[in-house]
Amino acid sequence: MTARLTPQTAVTVRVFAQRLSPTPRGARLARHLALNQMHAWGIAHGSDTSDAVALVVAELAANAVTHGRVPGRDFELRLSLVTGSVRIEVTDTRTGGACPPAPRAVRMPGPLEDDGRGLALVAALADRWEVVDREPPPGKTVRVEVDLPLGRHWGCADH
Repeated sequence: MTARLTPQTAVTVRVFAQRLSPTPRGARLARHLALNQMHAWGIAHGSDTSDAVALVVAELAANAVTHGRVPGRDFELRLSLVTGSVRIEVTDTRTGGACPPAPRAVRMPGPLEDDGRGLALVAALADRWEVVDREPPPGKTVRVEVDLPLGRHWGCADH
């Protein structure tokens, strides 16, 4: 008896990862690095996808710096170009305290509230997102996916 193999579509995953200082400067750098990586992957600067990724990275990095900061410990930005989407992961090392709400529990703040809009923006721009425990502990990772437009091959060797 001969086993028949079913042809599989090749999957290329591109990954960019950078540890950054838990400062406002580190948060700004995360956004710039994300924009540069989108361009390197062939996702045009100023496109809906590039803009959404930049805004999500800016919000998550600002939250990591503001709420997840542990003196002497960096936060990490990881971008992955996976089939059909860009995955954004921002990891900090803070344990205890308030954890971001689950995606369906994010509420829009009132017009006179000073904060709380960041995760509402993330929820509006993300196609999927979650908060998971950091591996290895301590800390957490906020993982967001922004879908790519259909009908285009991303991350090809010519980009």
